[in-house]
Amino acid sequence: MNIRSIGRLLRAERKRQQLRQDELAALAGVGTRFVSDLENGKPGAEFGRCIKVVAALGLTLELRHRDWSDIASLGE
Repeated sequence: MNIRSIGRLLRAERKRQQLRQDELAALAGVGTRFVSDLENGKPGAEFGRCIKVVAALGLTLELRHRDWSDIASLGE
């Protein structure tokens, strides 16, 4: 998983909830430009603000141990 795939997932969830980018930005306490950049997979998105967007969508972020044999998939 990478920032692009995370952005696609967040965009899909925002649309499923029938929210505009500006509405999500207001709920998360971030700027509309940040939501747009995040959804478009712009590298360097501030992690703290990413978590705010995730939480505003009612999602949770889960970290799991990864099998080292899966390391090649990190760049996908």
